[in-house]
Amino acid sequence: MDKAAMLQEILKANPRDAFARYGLAMDYASKDDLVASLAEFATLLRDNPEYTPGYFMAAQTLVRAGRTADAKQHLALGIASAARTGNSHAQGEMQAMLDELTLDS
Repeated sequence: MDKAAMLQEILKANPRDAFARYGLAMDYASKDDLVASLAEFATLLRDNPEYTPGYFMAAQTLVRAGRTADAKQHLALGIASAARTGNSHAQGEMQAMLDELTLDS
């Protein structure tokens, strides 16, 4: 069973499993299936809005897909999530990426 199939089995049992959903989104991204990856990130963040790493990786995937405006929106939401959860490291990384994207536009 490949990684995606294994994660899908976990998600059948528990569709809101943040770790499995994140792993599936990342697996799709690693295979350049950006549409599937972004769909999984959307589900992840809908069901687990405080799963801060999801915002950062979704933003990176959106940039790869040429959707910079959407990436900026995800980063802003992620920065707010990081502030709420006290994750200053993630907050700083997302702010740096947002600053870079803003300078490039």
